[in-house]
Amino acid sequence: MLYGMFYFGLTTLFVLLPTLTTFNVDEKNGLAFNGPIEDLFGYTVQQFENEEGKWVLIGSPLWGQPANRTGQVYKCRVRKGMNTGCVMTSISADTTIPDIHEVKENMTMGTTLVSNPNGGFLACGPQYGYMCGNQQFISGVCANVSSSFKVLNSIAPSVQACSKPLDIVIVLDGSNSIFPWTSITDFLVRFLQNIDIGPTMSQVGIVSYGDNVGHEFNLSQFHNTNDALVHAKLIPQRTGLRTMTAQGIEMARSEAFTVERGARLDAKKVMVIVTDGESHDNYMLKGVIDQCEEDGIERFSIAVLGDYNRQNKSLEQVKTFIEEIESIASPPKGDHFFNVSDEVALLTIVDALEQRIFALEGTSDKNTSPLRMEYSQAGFSAHASKEALMLGAVGAFEWNGTVVMQQDGVTVEPDKATFHNPLEERYEGMAGYVGYDVQSASTPDGILYITGAPRYNHTGRVTIYRFDGQNITVTQTLKGQQIGSYFGSVLQTVDVDMDSYTDLLLVGSPMYMGSERDEQGQVYVFKLNKDGKFEPEMTLKPEPQACANNIAIKNEPCGARFGTAIAAIPDLNLDGWADVVIGSPLENDHRGAVYIYHGNKQKTLKEKYVQRIAAGGDGEKVKFFGQSIHGIMDLNEDGIIDVTIGGLGGASLYW
Repeated sequence: MLYGMFYFGLTTLFVLLPTLTTFNVDEKNGLAFNGPIEDLFGYTVQQFENEEGKWVLIGSPLWGQPANRTGQVYKCRVRKGMNTGCVMTSISADTTIPDIHEVKENMTMGTTLVSNPNGGFLACGPQYGYMCGNQQFISGVCANVSSSFKVLNSIAPSVQACSKPLDIVIVLDGSNSIFPWTSITDFLVRFLQNIDIGPTMSQVGIVSYGDNVGHEFNLSQFHNTNDALVHAKLIPQRTGLRTMTAQGIEMARSEAFTVERGARLDAKKVMVIVTDGESHDNYMLKGVIDQCEEDGIERFSIAVLGDYNRQNKSLEQVKTFIEEIESIASPPKGDHFFNVSDEVALLTIVDALEQRIFALEGTSDKNTSPLRMEYSQAGFSAHASKEALMLGAVGAFEWNGTVVMQQDGVTVEPDKATFHNPLEERYEGMAGYVGYDVQSASTPDGILYITGAPRYNHTGRVTIYRFDGQNITVTQTLKGQQIGSYFGSVLQTVDVDMDSYTDLLLVGSPMYMGSERDEQGQVYVFKLNKDGKFEPEMTLKPEPQACANNIAIKNEPCGARFGTAIAAIPDLNLDGWADVVIGSPLENDHRGAVYIYHGNKQKTLKEKYVQRIAAGGDGEKVKFFGQSIHGIMDLNEDGIIDVTIGGLGGASLYW
């Protein structure tokens, strides 16, 4: 799941106008773009330009909630200081990966928005998923969008082909001792309704037995789950005084799993045997089971004790029965054998049975393999440069996380040891969330790639590395100072003198506890030296805290989460140096605020902010001003860069 993903947000915006002495914010004349706060409208913002004009793009990752949260990206046209309104794009609908059973209902499109330096932009939905059998994997997806808002292609590097389709044959005891038979059909319905049945997905066949043995379903008989459910309810009890379990298994093995009855050569073979008594043909069982082993059939056996309990049979008889049915199951027996007290109790094991049958079909060994990329959530963060595309995948490797790299059409998924060496860090790094944010830095010696892991060792870590198109080489790590501070959750590089080389790295630690033990947050500034290493320069903080007895004094940043968003802005005040805007979205009773810092000729920032802009509004329709920030364009054509600030419920633009 997206831990901490929707903590922050906001929506009002400001405009900066330089004067001879300072610059001012014309809050009265800013443009406001409003949307549903429950959809997280304003969670991300991005300035954008194409042949039609200039736009503000706004992510709304819970659009469609509560049941169909596909998420949405809005485009809001800006025409010489006029707001012409926002309209939805078709990005959510047009983002698709062929040849898989995709799950888009909760993909949270718009969680990530980044400009593409080669034109267009990326929009990501990290909760995008797909099905393997009845197992859902959360791979994440990003849409590569053209300048005309068309999805050029969908990027989901973590999607893996399901290991094999499943052919499942259920072998049912239909002798007279089974009672009531409706409990068996209820079990079938419950089992089938959670399985995606179809020619390219799972197929289910049924064999039943009593005095005689016969086919009820063929594997290829039904093309969807609903048709199979209708017929499952109507299967009659075969009846009989004898229990011919071995013959039932043999018919399933030798006939049901044949091409003539719909079996697929590339499918994994699974057999489920349900019986309530010792077989009358048990002399055949060993030979039949040996044949199943040779044919590669994985077997799950279920012993139903209803008749034994109703007739008060001895413990020795029960033990003999259980041992026989357990011998049918594939090893390890603990994963493949079940016993239930009666027919009605079959319903209680359906979920466990399905989980074992479909257990992590995307892994190489369903019983022992740890998770790799199955829940990676690629696109939780993204950064596009001319050299490479970085996709943060926080869920990879059991939530240790990783960064998927794409360069020159080649995708590299680093293995777990790239960002976490278990030999050196035996007790650290568990669920560190590598990839929570990603950035790059330009140096005379080439590009440095940067990623944050805010839960690493509970204090957070930032990893700096080089990438040659195939291999990753870590060059430096920066570690957080306080448990739970989320150091590394927000990253921003800054080219202060705008010479195309990076000067600073800003690292957000938005949950850093202040003196009043509230989450005031702070931002660490590191300066890049001549050796390509980042050295501590200063620490930026919000206004001094003023909390007493958990009561926030008006306009003070108690629980501010300063550093939730950080944006590098090209020269707001026309002094020749780039500037920085930092969001503090929980200030002022969750209304939020932003802080502006000027760059200077020492290629760093002035430690004291030059302006703090508090959000307006009532804090209900729009919250968390400073949740998202972007400013790279002059949207009203006055020659000065403008800034867009988003929150939950809206975004604002000022010049």
